[in-house]
Amino acid sequence: MLAVSGPLPAAGEDDRWGYEFKWDGVRAVSATAGGRLALRARSGIDITVRYPELARLPAALAGRDAVLDGEVVALDGLGRPDFGLLQNRMHRTGPEVAGLAAAEPVSYLVFDLLALDGADLTALPYATRRARLDELGVAGGRWTTTPWYAGDGSGVGSTVQQASLANALEGVVAKRLDSGYRPGARSAEWRKVKNLRTQSVVVGGWRPGAGRRAGGIGSLLVGVPDADGGLVFVGHVGTGFTDRVLDQLMAAVRPRPASPFREVPREVARYAQWVQPELVGEVAYGVRTRDGRLRHPVWRGLRDDLTVEQVVTEP
Repeated sequence: MLAVSGPLPAAGEDDRWGYEFKWDGVRAVSATAGGRLALRARSGIDITVRYPELARLPAALAGRDAVLDGEVVALDGLGRPDFGLLQNRMHRTGPEVAGLAAAEPVSYLVFDLLALDGADLTALPYATRRARLDELGVAGGRWTTTPWYAGDGSGVGSTVQQASLANALEGVVAKRLDSGYRPGARSAEWRKVKNLRTQSVVVGGWRPGAGRRAGGIGSLLVGVPDADGGLVFVGHVGTGFTDRVLDQLMAAVRPRPASPFREVPREVARYAQWVQPELVGEVAYGVRTRDGRLRHPVWRGLRDDLTVEQVVTEP
């Protein structure tokens, strides 16, 4: 189930909502059965092999069949999620994974319980599912249950948002206390309130670099699908890359003879190298211009937990 972007619920509605922190990681649904774990990203990709340190299940899940929703995160020295640290783990599936898991272990932050011992819980209200999750006590190893706060009419949501800002977290997710869990649906019953402006984008091309980047990618040309499935150009991003990331991107893109965008400014198209619009990434940015372009975008990394079809314009 996916959230829509929006403001915090009004003070008069506070008691109808629950509040969680928004974690800066990779969304993953986990399934446990017979002591074994399976992890799937939002895109449906099986990502279990990427995070072997999560295979040691908490004691509460021993002998239990469960389906849970949560976020895989990499924590910095202060215990805060760092998406940049996670980038080094997100795409690894080879023999190096075991060493990375030992040196840079991730954590799984669980925030919903969807099924338990064969019983489907998705029709239950969010408040009931969260209470069942708390009772289950999913904590141990690299797993933990995230905190949540039920509104009581006193402005709990605002307090949680201020705490997220003070701790440099990504924001808040407000969830209707009476909302069921609708897999695959993007619902206004869940509302994400971001402290940082970010946008998922589709890579449609690149422009050659100069100086130290000569012969390779200087900037990426990115877009967002519109309602008809066309790719609308939203800007080019040339900062936020390491040399290794640029090398990985160059190896991942597949060239095509013509632009995949509906329309590209002539000055941008000059020297552009077009690629198949199949890689999804995320950028942080300052503001949007009136024509929908992202000002001062900074590359945050690839998002292979999203498909191109799942990319939407964030308000």
